[in-house]
Amino acid sequence: MNLLELLPKLLDGLTVSALMWALTLLIGYPLGLLLSLVQRTPSKAFSAIVFVVVELGRGAPVLVVLYLVYFGLPNVGVLLPAIPAAVIAFAITTAAYSSEIFRGALSSIPRGQLEAARVLGFSPAQQVVSILLPQALRVALPALIGFAITVFQGTALAYAISVPELLGRAYNEANISFRYVEVLAVAGAVYLVVSLVGTWVADRIERRMNKAFART
Repeated sequence: MNLLELLPKLLDGLTVSALMWALTLLIGYPLGLLLSLVQRTPSKAFSAIVFVVVELGRGAPVLVVLYLVYFGLPNVGVLLPAIPAAVIAFAITTAAYSSEIFRGALSSIPRGQLEAARVLGFSPAQQVVSILLPQALRVALPALIGFAITVFQGTALAYAISVPELLGRAYNEANISFRYVEVLAVAGAVYLVVSLVGTWVADRIERRMNKAFART
């Protein structure tokens, strides 16, 4: 097997990895934002519950969460295909970690702005939408983009439940050809290229944002 024969098969796996990555972020980031907002509520009970949920999500290894979703949920009558199970597991971990990113960004906003908005008659929802979120997203975006690259690399763990993503396809081809070093090296190179491109894009976005806000 030569490289020209191998790459199309790995790119098929890359498509699956990219799909899981996109769905994970679409679910995990909004959920992480929601968790960080709930932590800011006056209710100590809600804040305590969210704190426990976030710490459990951050403390549990991703592979353990993946196994719990895929092998554990059938015990309570919920049977999920491999890809949805992987997305849910990755989204849980992503929500936990991103909630801390959002929490830090929200905490960076001066309380005086919210007090002024309160005096002006802004409702709590208006304070969040008009004041908190625009500024918090600006602060959090570089970290979120950087973490998104880590999430993409983490999709390789889906191989453990037989998802035909990039690493899974590489192992299958290596088992057929017995050329493990070459095949896994090519797969690693694909991960590296995607990560480098993602890092370059993140850097460009951060620079443009800094320039845009410097002019305002």
